[in-house]
Amino acid sequence: MKDLGAEEQMSNEAFWLFKQLNLHLEQEWKFQPREKGLSLIERTAENENTLCPRLRNAKVEDLWSLTSFFGFTTETFVLAVNIMDRFLALMKVKPKHLSCIGVCCFQLAAQVIEEECNIPSTHDVIRISQCKCTVSDLKRMEKIISEKLHFEFKATTALTFLHLYHTIVLSHTSERKEVLNLDKLEAQLKACNCRLIFSRAKPSILALCLLTLEVQTLKSIELFEIVLRVQKHSKISDSDLLYWRELVSKCLADYSSPECCKPDHKKLVWIVSRRTAQNLQNSYCSVPELPTIPEVGCFNESESEDSCEDMSCGEESLSSSPSDLEGNFFFDLKPKSKWKALNCQS
Repeated sequence: MKDLGAEEQMSNEAFWLFKQLNLHLEQEWKFQPREKGLSLIERTAENENTLCPRLRNAKVEDLWSLTSFFGFTTETFVLAVNIMDRFLALMKVKPKHLSCIGVCCFQLAAQVIEEECNIPSTHDVIRISQCKCTVSDLKRMEKIISEKLHFEFKATTALTFLHLYHTIVLSHTSERKEVLNLDKLEAQLKACNCRLIFSRAKPSILALCLLTLEVQTLKSIELFEIVLRVQKHSKISDSDLLYWRELVSKCLADYSSPECCKPDHKKLVWIVSRRTAQNLQNSYCSVPELPTIPEVGCFNESESEDSCEDMSCGEESLSSSPSDLEGNFFFDLKPKSKWKALNCQS
């Protein structure tokens, strides 16, 4: 027989979780990219001097690589994508400005999520991202993005619902907690974020699609019944869930295939010549210890063009080549980085 105190504690936790869920369900529409703007991007051909889906998706993969390099959380990556998509759905952006926009959205998301001591300097981000824009460019772009989004950066995203759904399911199941792998679900959400089409999905539906697919894989009747209750509480129709779940399933299948070119998640590795290596070894004892050096609007033609005018941003960025370390793609999520330790020590 269950302990009465434990039951009361569980009841209080469940009440708080569903209260949070209701709050985010009410707010999610505020942080979705404008559908008319997303449709315009989807219809854009690649040979035009305007933003097309391929360029947007490639920039999201660059943000994924930046997040992995600096050891930031999945929340930072998802928020950066949300900020960027909301801005791109409001403004007509030229491809030459996309690199500057992506880096700026990455910094804005990091400022919201990460601890201040872990956030790299603007010069470091520019150098690592290879965006070829100046600090003043980023400051001007940050001002434009902030004004267009009314300084609303902390958003309700699919990751918000994924964490809530995951916690709710685990608090109501008797199965082992490690059965439903949150790391795997987060990695799958990252893969979906690399496709523009999923920016049109309601965050609550996208998160529930990932959860139901994972529960189907586990073949757990208990988990499935809990997910059905969560779906009913969230007022998500079967038709909407089935439509988006099919698209999510296809996306995950494509990403798990060896033919898919995935973002590069490798850490920066300094490569030195043999002669340099020998000099380093010979002089190791004679050189004193030095401090560690960190690795380093709406669619109105006139308004949108003026807003992004005279930027010196380039289109070159982090490569999106496949990584040899990505054998287990959906589980290589949170690489340990020395970046945080270095900055916190300093």
